[in-house]
Amino acid sequence: MASVKVFGSPASTEVQRVLACLFEKQVEFQLVKMDSFRGQKRMPECLKMQPGGEALTYQDQEKDALVESRAICRHVVDKFKNQGNRELLGQGSLERALIEQWLETEAQKFDPPSSELVFYLSIAPTIPDYLNRIESPSLDENKKKLEKVLKVYDQRLADNTFLAGNKFTLADLSHLPNTELLMQIKETREMFSQHANVKRWWGEISKRESWQKVIEIAKQAPPMA
Repeated sequence: MASVKVFGSPASTEVQRVLACLFEKQVEFQLVKMDSFRGQKRMPECLKMQPGGEALTYQDQEKDALVESRAICRHVVDKFKNQGNRELLGQGSLERALIEQWLETEAQKFDPPSSELVFYLSIAPTIPDYLNRIESPSLDENKKKLEKVLKVYDQRLADNTFLAGNKFTLADLSHLPNTELLMQIKETREMFSQHANVKRWWGEISKRESWQKVIEIAKQAPPMA
């Protein structure tokens, strides 16, 4: 029995980020598939760990459960530092600081507009009568914000294979879930294609074995807990 358990839907980008990290670190885990939208109908033992209705919970031998994907990834890298990919948070304080800078950029600059675009261009149209039920933000404004970030990335990637240097790290991994969805939307896919270095970078990180495993899991129709 795996000592690590991940509770959540494999379709969740938060869950996918953690699964990719676990695969990179070669950590055995059990995925307890849950419907993030069922709220109070979820199992009582899950509600104890997700009192706020979070989409993700991670639990290992430690007493406390974690619910934020980037914090979970940092914990996994530190806890299982002697196995799997040992470069995810670098070697030494300087490398880690550089990786943390790009993780912060992903969380604060890339994730907000990309999440908005994914939801309103891909997910919301599948919700019945969504035009009357959901107030749509300015998509043009979010596209401008995303374009600004992509320009910065393109400049950085002109001289580096990956965001934090020439090694694949958590800074790159953290971009995988949202970018995978953005690449399925024609107008946002074209935004990436206009930046040659970003396009090359995405081609490199998206073909990693760890991410391909996550995609296969996400394709499975989950029995909901």
